[in-house]
Amino acid sequence: MRIAEVIGAVTLSHSHSSMLGAQYKLAVPLSWDNLLKRSDEPLEEVVVYDELGAGAGCLIALSEGREAAMPFYPDVKPVDVYNAAILDNLHVRLPSDLGGALD
Repeated sequence: MRIAEVIGAVTLSHSHSSMLGAQYKLAVPLSWDNLLKRSDEPLEEVVVYDELGAGAGCLIALSEGREAAMPFYPDVKPVDVYNAAILDNLHVRLPSDLGGALD
């Protein structure tokens, strides 16, 4: 699972019948440096299947690959990236916060 920021919505003119009832969002997965505000360099964007209604600027938790389709089991949906959660707050504890050294 990765953390990403929603940067927009994707509009489709047609969709497979098994994919109705949700929206598609464009999101940028965040690296540790992005999360710790040490870098602004984004990773490659992904299209996310979103049933939760995340808006632009929201932080979300992404499920990818086979795990992205598991919430729909036993139904089969052609999902590669799924919005598993909308994150209200994010707190990162570094090893230095725990008394260890940071590389």
